[in-house]
Amino acid sequence: MRSWNSLFCLNSSRPPGHIAYPKHQAGHTGKQAGHMGSQAFYPGRQHGYLVSPARAAGIPVQNQPGRPAGVPWMPAPPPLLNSPPGLEYLSQIDTILIHQQIEPVEVLLRFESNNKYEIKNSFGQRIYFAAEDSHFCSRNCCGPSRSFTLRITDNLCREVITLERPLRCNSCCCPCCLQEIEIQAPPGVPIGYVTQNWYPYLKKFTIQNQKGEDVLKMSGPCIMCSCCGGDVDFEITSLDEQIVVGRISKHWTGILREAFTDTDNFGIHFPRDLDVKMKAVLIGACFLIDYMFFERTRN
Repeated sequence: MRSWNSLFCLNSSRPPGHIAYPKHQAGHTGKQAGHMGSQAFYPGRQHGYLVSPARAAGIPVQNQPGRPAGVPWMPAPPPLLNSPPGLEYLSQIDTILIHQQIEPVEVLLRFESNNKYEIKNSFGQRIYFAAEDSHFCSRNCCGPSRSFTLRITDNLCREVITLERPLRCNSCCCPCCLQEIEIQAPPGVPIGYVTQNWYPYLKKFTIQNQKGEDVLKMSGPCIMCSCCGGDVDFEITSLDEQIVVGRISKHWTGILREAFTDTDNFGIHFPRDLDVKMKAVLIGACFLIDYMFFERTRN
């Protein structure tokens, strides 16, 4: 079954989205533009991308096919060598903002629907769009413990990152079948994992690379509460937990939104020179945290 996001992209009657390169880059000729660096085109495409006059002039396009209007997309950097296609957006940033969209069906009918998220940079420019793909019964019977596939697409509706979460136990009293999530880029190719570590009262996780080797640690507070208007922080540290290298924060969204919806806002902070694959894994860690601790069931 195709995801809502992919069907929406296929049904769009508008032409494919466009990529704008920075003004100082050469290699744009007429309406058809190929980046004239080490790669002329993205892998898997047979022709170059069409660049609109606005994008050729360096003006961000406000609306993209099949996407919400009103927020500009981040201009696409040149493709990276030896890196999955689509992750070049992450090479130039050290902060990611994740905003979950409000679903009227959940508010009015109290049924859990597929979650949808906007992923932005610190300037508010949209980088990716994420959509959950799960079964209705799984969402409304298993609640936040449900299994799902989360598909993350870029401004061309290309699925660049896929998150796979199996159905696992969500109790701190049970040290077996703990939570985990697999991050793939491109889809079908694992680049890392986030696994929960059993601990009696703290929330602890291990961040691993594609080989399953431990790379970083992540730990959260004992009590997940932001009722006083504060953020809930998960620190990302070195393996010995002596050096803090980043942070994932659940932001306070206001009393009404917190009380009547399960939509959340997150911020991810990491070193700018961190490997783009590991940045993508941290995005997966953020979504795992959201479903484990902040996704309330409607049952």
